Amino acid sequence: MSVATPATPVPAPGTEAPAAPSPAGPTPAELLEFVRTTAADADLVATLPLDPENRTWVQLEGPGGSEAWLIGWPPGTGTGWHDHGGSQGAFATAAGTLREDSLAVRLPTEGWRTLELEDGVDRYRALSAGDGRAFGRHHVHQVINESGAEHAVSVHAYYPPLPLMRRYSRTGPLLRLEEVERPEDWQ
Repeated sequence: MSVATPATPVPAPGTEAPAAPSPAGPTPAELLEFVRTTAADADLVATLPLDPENRTWVQLEGPGGSEAWLIGWPPGTGTGWHDHGGSQGAFATAAGTLREDSLAVRLPTEGWRTLELEDGVDRYRALSAGDGRAFGRHHVHQVINESGAEHAVSVHAYYPPLPLMRRYSRTGPLLRLEEVERPEDWQ
């Protein structure tokens, strides 16, 4: 990976990395256990209102002060490339199948707008009902429901609660920081 711009790291406004998670919070493995157990709760999953065109979500109470969400994914919807503002997390599919595209490289959290990614950093996986994964503080990914006909439902948990999310665009090997969202943007 090489930094295309700027040559000298200068934090982009509002993108400063938050402090490291408190050791007292849940671990990624504990978050994964929570999302898998919650995704298996058919009665809870059935309470999520599903919209035919837009993602829907309900905030849940996560373990140990974490933030958790139950999310519905209409056919063909996705998140776009993003990170979790320095939070660690996990997600599990409760219904349908989700595709996760991720980057197997640690990106700098400050001082860049555009990065050129090296070959071989892309990772892909399909997560069907019951499948889940945990991730660390520097995870960049996108999640997509590739089905043309079926909704997918998933459970996500983050610790510490999301301080921000950075959204990226991707054209070939170029990853560009597009915007920074704060909790008030999605709650």
